[in-house]
Amino acid sequence: MPERRRIDPLHLGTDEHPYSKGLMARALMRTGLGVERSYEVARRVEQDLAASGKHTAEFDRMQELAVEVLGEADGGLAIGRLRRYQELDELDVPLIILIGGATGTGKSTIAAEVAYRLGITRVTSTDFVRQTMRALFTPEFLPAIHYSSFDAGRALPTAQEEEVDPLLHGFLEQTRHVLVGIQAAIERSLEEGWSMVIEGVHLVPGMLPRLVENAVVVECVITIRNEETHAGHFWIRDIASEGVRPLDKYLERLGDIRYLQDYIVERAEVERVPVIENSEREKAIGGVMELVLDAADRVQKVPQ
Repeated sequence: MPERRRIDPLHLGTDEHPYSKGLMARALMRTGLGVERSYEVARRVEQDLAASGKHTAEFDRMQELAVEVLGEADGGLAIGRLRRYQELDELDVPLIILIGGATGTGKSTIAAEVAYRLGITRVTSTDFVRQTMRALFTPEFLPAIHYSSFDAGRALPTAQEEEVDPLLHGFLEQTRHVLVGIQAAIERSLEEGWSMVIEGVHLVPGMLPRLVENAVVVECVITIRNEETHAGHFWIRDIASEGVRPLDKYLERLGDIRYLQDYIVERAEVERVPVIENSEREKAIGGVMELVLDAADRVQKVPQ
């Protein structure tokens, strides 16, 4: 099988290759621990090995030491995730992570961090696919893809005459076109045996066929319930991008953006797709990672 993910193996130490607190700290950081706390636990394990004269760390003892350093809840969680990550790394099928949600909910940031922690090198967005399609198809041929997701209703000039909601129907029309490209990207990734993270507003639950064979597929929707917090994300993005994305445009259309968010969340609830609140980034990232680990656990429990 081709290489799908780039993960440093969990090195617990051997007679030939001593335990490395640096590698252990990096592994712990994947669980969501900060740099300082990860090194603190890794250093404590190193000290314990030196005192006992052993060369190899054991998970049960590591958990005792992590609880000693971090407390029972955090220590148990970190080492528990570390065990599960090792099992996930040994799983011989690709991961397909689909992260949906409305504009400005932090999907791209979460997707990038999840990909990093999982060692996935292929990360793309539905907006990237839409931009590619815009270069291939003229506005006359596919008008909907030439607008923002919350502006695609302008591609339906007869919407009001037909008494349909132009905002929602324009978005859905655009989504159907974009998902053709997304489906092709997923199929190619599976053919090659590569893992992939895809994020974007067009990943509307129920509109993309479920993939269940020869892959671990995880789908979720990111949301921000508080309107002020949602608006704050646009301010942060404006600063980070140095104004590449016009702030005023998004703030003026925030009501429409949140209207689409409500629709996407409703679809997620109907389709039983997990919805993750992103008022705190690390909790949201941890929520997505737990979904991945849970999905991998289910695959590993299926009799071969």
